Amino acid sequence: MFICNHCPYVQSIISNLVSDVNLLKKDYQVNTVAIMPNDVNKYPEDSFENMINFAEKNKFTFPYLIDSNQEVAKEYGAVCTPDFFGFNADLKLRYRGRFNNAKKEKVQNYEIGSSDLFQAMKFIAKTSNLPIDQKSSIGCSIKWSNSTG
Repeated sequence: MFICNHCPYVQSIISNLVSDVNLLKKDYQVNTVAIMPNDVNKYPEDSFENMINFAEKNKFTFPYLIDSNQEVAKEYGAVCTPDFFGFNADLKLRYRGRFNNAKKEKVQNYEIGSSDLFQAMKFIAKTSNLPIDQKSSIGCSIKWSNSTG
């Protein structure tokens, strides 16, 4: 998944996202990696130091990596944060979509495991197949550096 620290869309889902990926790991052995693709010169709040703070504050149990040259984001075709890519055990892309239908406001009374992402990854873990219903992610556009974007 591609996320960042400053985006209101990411901030609105982050606690629910962490809960869901923890449950995916526990119940379905689904691993998670988060990648921050933004140009930190344009958005210093997404700096590596701030990523460490963001990960600690939100109790990440998965790696949070920086894509400093933005090559990974470009290879995946990521366009926004958050942007989710789900793979099966054979590392075939099976999900490209959103976390849930939340916008910039935190969902109240969120039920862990109810997100589009969770349901898709659960389906993939059980069947290795493509979930039929995949909705595009919405969020903040990736902040491309002048040399890459």
